[in-house]
Amino acid sequence: MLRIAVPNKGSLAEPASTLLSEAGYRQRSNGRDLVLEDRDNDVEFFFLRPRDVAVYVGQGTVEVGITGRDLLVDSGADAREVLPLRFGGSTFRFAALPGVASQVSDLEGMRVATSYPNVVAGFLAEHDVNATIVRLDGAVESSVRLGVADAIADVVETGSTLKAAGLEVFGPPLLESEAVLIRDAAVSTEALETLVGRLTGVLTSRQYVLMDYDVPAEALDKAIAITPGHEAPTVTALHGSDWHAVRVMVPRDTMNPVMDQLYAVGARAILVTELLAVRV
Repeated sequence: MLRIAVPNKGSLAEPASTLLSEAGYRQRSNGRDLVLEDRDNDVEFFFLRPRDVAVYVGQGTVEVGITGRDLLVDSGADAREVLPLRFGGSTFRFAALPGVASQVSDLEGMRVATSYPNVVAGFLAEHDVNATIVRLDGAVESSVRLGVADAIADVVETGSTLKAAGLEVFGPPLLESEAVLIRDAAVSTEALETLVGRLTGVLTSRQYVLMDYDVPAEALDKAIAITPGHEAPTVTALHGSDWHAVRVMVPRDTMNPVMDQLYAVGARAILVTELLAVRV
């Protein structure tokens, strides 16, 4: 039975459970449940603190997990990223009061507060900057005003929290993070391949829609040029006419402009259908 660690709370928890549910796996109905068996899919879910997921996976206690890339890197665990999951996106940045620092080298000799000491230490080492890292578990943005640190390094989503604390972002991003599927470095099983295939299918379905339309024979080549599809469109001759029916996958974010272009070349009965999961 494949053991999978899932965040039990925080911004990654609900999207992770939704993704797994759409991929056909059971998920807990009670937020207090810590373990859930899904015998139909031969997997067992463990709901853990997001920061602990990489540690458990790296130690082989569970084979697979979902966590943030930033948490994986900071843990130093012997776990491998398998698949980016396209949610929980954030950027890890330095910030300080205006005029204190404008580039990474300005941090020389300063105190930098963070909840991700390993990420920061590695980045500073790469840039040959010697600074004192002050490890905090949360509310990092308050450390400067309280005199604990001269600058901070933290996850930035909208930047509103930093702005409220009077801090300005500076320097390049330390890390671009998002939710990722990770595995124990030694694990390679059929159940893991099935999990990756299902998650990839759901993620792909979120990027595409299925488009059907009818088009006269003389406009078929123009229509196919507009909708080449993931591989190629399916084209079927309509009974008793010189029209064809076309079915094709179209990127979701281009859906409406594509419909406009198809209508302009003569396509009609243009229909768009949501995709739940695909295998490509």
